[in-house]
Amino acid sequence: MHIEPGVVDGAKMAFAYATAAGAAGYTAKLALQDLKTHSAGSFAVRTALAAVGTFIFFEVLPHFPVGVSEVHFILGTTLFLLMGAAPAALGLALGLLIQGAFFAPSDLPMFFVNVTTLLVPLFAISALAQRFIPQDRAYVDLAYADVFKLSALYQGGVVAWVAFWAFYGQGIGAETAQSVLTFGAAYMLVVLIEPIADLAVLAAAKALRSRLPDGLFTARLYRVA
Repeated sequence: MHIEPGVVDGAKMAFAYATAAGAAGYTAKLALQDLKTHSAGSFAVRTALAAVGTFIFFEVLPHFPVGVSEVHFILGTTLFLLMGAAPAALGLALGLLIQGAFFAPSDLPMFFVNVTTLLVPLFAISALAQRFIPQDRAYVDLAYADVFKLSALYQGGVVAWVAFWAFYGQGIGAETAQSVLTFGAAYMLVVLIEPIADLAVLAAAKALRSRLPDGLFTARLYRVA
């Protein structure tokens, strides 16, 4: 979902700085909430794991340019379910920054655009999970329908932000619209695959429950709220 350099530039980047700052502030709020139920060590470990995962998702897993952006298997829902909202948000931002700094320096000018695109949908699925996942159900016990809702919302949010940045930066025109539609259609593949990956990861976590050290994943993975 990398927005290519030049799609948004000049004075229009001010909005990207503002949205990224807002995302940083909300992440700080989520972090404080997380630290009420987890140790600082657990928070740091989960953030590091999320950052490594993000780097692998962006740099190692298959990705290809389509339309206005690139299609990646971000697996943001997976990170949220395993690590919790705040570590997932920080991990996405750090992983994106590391990937850009060492492997794609040309993407760094768009960091604030791309980090907004990743984090705002994550905040949305965090809020949705609180509303529709029963408090007496651990994440490892979620059904496909539950995971699909989260994944569809996250990936739909990513596509919506990519479309917004494209139209915001380039204006509304036939060429831009075609690029956005092409990208959105290609991303439907991710929407279909990610819930299956999520369920596979949750099944593995459930099977390994007694063998994993405490604090490696969010408490909500195994416990009811």
